[in-house]
Amino acid sequence: MDTSLIPELATVLHAIIAMTISARVIMRKPAVGVALAWMFLVAAIPGLGATFYLLIGERRVGARRARRIANLRTDYERLSTAIIDRGMTNIDWEAHRPESRGMDRLGTKLVGIPTVAGSTGRLLTDAEEILQTIAADIDGAEKSVLMEFYIWNEGGLADEVLNALIRAGERGVPCRVLIDAVGARPWWKGTQPERLRQAGVNVRAALPAGLWQIVFGRNDLRLHRKIVVIDGEVAWTGSMNLVDPRYFKQDADVGQWVDAMLRVEGTVVVPLAVVMIGDWMLETDEPIDEIVRCAGLKFVEPKGEGDAQVVPSGPVETDDGLLQMLLALVNAARDELVLTTPYFVPDESLMRAIRGAACRGVTVHLILPEKVDSMLTRYASRSYYEELMDVGVNIHLYRKGLLHTKSVTADHSLSMFGTVNLDMRSLWLNYEVSLFVYGTAFGEHLHALQQSYINDSDLLDPNKWSQRPYREKLLENALRLVSPVL
Repeated sequence: MDTSLIPELATVLHAIIAMTISARVIMRKPAVGVALAWMFLVAAIPGLGATFYLLIGERRVGARRARRIANLRTDYERLSTAIIDRGMTNIDWEAHRPESRGMDRLGTKLVGIPTVAGSTGRLLTDAEEILQTIAADIDGAEKSVLMEFYIWNEGGLADEVLNALIRAGERGVPCRVLIDAVGARPWWKGTQPERLRQAGVNVRAALPAGLWQIVFGRNDLRLHRKIVVIDGEVAWTGSMNLVDPRYFKQDADVGQWVDAMLRVEGTVVVPLAVVMIGDWMLETDEPIDEIVRCAGLKFVEPKGEGDAQVVPSGPVETDDGLLQMLLALVNAARDELVLTTPYFVPDESLMRAIRGAACRGVTVHLILPEKVDSMLTRYASRSYYEELMDVGVNIHLYRKGLLHTKSVTADHSLSMFGTVNLDMRSLWLNYEVSLFVYGTAFGEHLHALQQSYINDSDLLDPNKWSQRPYREKLLENALRLVSPVL
């Protein structure tokens, strides 16, 4: 072969690959920004761009898992029917904002889990107290422990939770623990998983990663949920992983991670358990009826006056259900909207909704950590600041660590609290769970926490921000082009 033709053949091959992948992207009909980002990468970086697309360009979960997830919505509905008394869903919507009922219908239609009445909760923000209280709840378990987390990091008070699980297993309490295979990779390589198994704790890795998954699925679709259910009577959810911040990522130069968790009792415990059981079923062949029996789930008595809706999300599972709920919440704000998230790389529709809220006169506060542990996300996030501030959005940079709490409040009366970041990875790729709470009782409490974050933040000055170096603006805007695939 004439070697002088190699460059021309390479160019032709690259053009064919780029056109083929572009056609595939177009036919799959993703969001416009996502589609353009992939087409740009594939065309701009010969070979490497196409490789990236084949690895992570599509939300492939594998045929077997896709079939199981397809049945999961039916399982949600069957579980809900079996263990959620009809009286639990009789909400007095006249006591709430008119938008609340629409959000309930939206979540029920897209996800299959209705709002339940009769819950109470306690919002905890001190990491030591959270870990100690979870350990104490496990020590009090008599029927079952259900638990799932994205990260488990050895050390500090996280070990107290481990020891409590070991004690529970040794006294014969059925314990099912699901930990993400990638998020907790260092933990899986240690001795603690085997210690749990030896005590009788059933511990499994969620979404195992490896060469097989690269070929038939994706290794970056992760279980990002945080749920604990004790005896079917007490549950936890929120942003905190099973880590002691004093021992977690101390070399990342972002300070300690700042989180919040909600300890709940009453009817909302049931749908949280339903979500965890669904995840457990995806990783095991255990019959659903056996899990419900061992977990001690039953018709839970109402406790408290709270009305809450659990909304899980993830690839193939609920499509854009969580995004739709977030859009409804943002659009419902009349006077004030407050959002906290560690990673802000929003979907185009969410960005427009936030800007639209500010433009119609709503006071909007966006609270972000001053430092985050991802350089790419940090710069991509900054590319959105100027257009937000141009319409009056107040951007607060939290200075006391990596603020990891994910929350939204609208007018103190509609709230979202859970695991979802306001970025496209959380909205489209990770398996998340969020709690939408209707009413001012919880809304006022969550808003007070958000205000404490504002008090420990610096308000970004639009004039100073516009004067940052051109090279930073160029880097931010360049990374924004690929933000849909970060």
